[in-house]
Amino acid sequence: MRTQGNLVKLIDYRQQKASDAFVPKPAALSSSGWGNIYLELHQQPKFDTIVHQHTMHVIAYGLSGSSLGERWLDGKLRTETRSQGDIAIIPVGISHRCNWNTSVEFMLLAIEPVLLKQVGEDWLDPDRIELIPHFMNGQDVLIQGIFSALRDELESDKIGGHLLIDSLKMTLAIHLLRNYCTTQPKLKSYADGLSAFKRQQVSEYINEHLHQDLKLGEIAAIAQMSPYHFLRLFKQSMGVTPHQYILQCRIEKARYLLQHSKLSIATIAVRVGFCDQSHLSRYFKRIVGVTPKQFLQG
Repeated sequence: MRTQGNLVKLIDYRQQKASDAFVPKPAALSSSGWGNIYLELHQQPKFDTIVHQHTMHVIAYGLSGSSLGERWLDGKLRTETRSQGDIAIIPVGISHRCNWNTSVEFMLLAIEPVLLKQVGEDWLDPDRIELIPHFMNGQDVLIQGIFSALRDELESDKIGGHLLIDSLKMTLAIHLLRNYCTTQPKLKSYADGLSAFKRQQVSEYINEHLHQDLKLGEIAAIAQMSPYHFLRLFKQSMGVTPHQYILQCRIEKARYLLQHSKLSIATIAVRVGFCDQSHLSRYFKRIVGVTPKQFLQG
């Protein structure tokens, strides 16, 4: 593609080190294996990007203090006073360029357009789902929380990571459809939650696979519904998210094995899906009030 006689660089985050094409230094951290989202943490000196377009929707999130810069977005130029926590939204296929007048730390989150189509398919014609370009001139508390949680997952290896990321993806997609979409979706109301039969199916599946890294898509498939609708109905029925429910089940199974088996705490931890004994001990104390060792002594 061309603009003003110059080639527009196409940035595809499905490819490794895609952002190297428009920033001075490689990303300090980047995600892997998260499916239809991709996160990068950048620490860059003063720089000016080339004109580019993305093959995915991109949210830029500022981590540094106030700094001035310019952004060209969909043919419009604006000077931005970027504060910590401000976001910019660059939809897929929109020509974009920006500069920073000082060293900066920021995150980029690339989102596959198909994610919004899958989540929004019950409310909108998928071909009408289009995000509104948004300059970096304000904050969004929910998106700020999602970035914080995703960065925490990027920097650590915690239990239930895939399930938590799946939940965050669903939450982000719904939020974007509600607040940054050119056509407003008509949300449905679900009063009854999951049927008793589906609750039983899901509960049995979870308890039979506690030792595995359970994913939201897998569990939703048992109930034969989309991950978003499953997440919504599950919380209505159970009062907690699937992630919280699985954690409760793991702790209950650990309590049972501590009482009725001669297995070591370390073996029990792995058998119920924790990474190791310390992971089990941390969550066990949080929920039960004592460590597994103290539970046995009691």
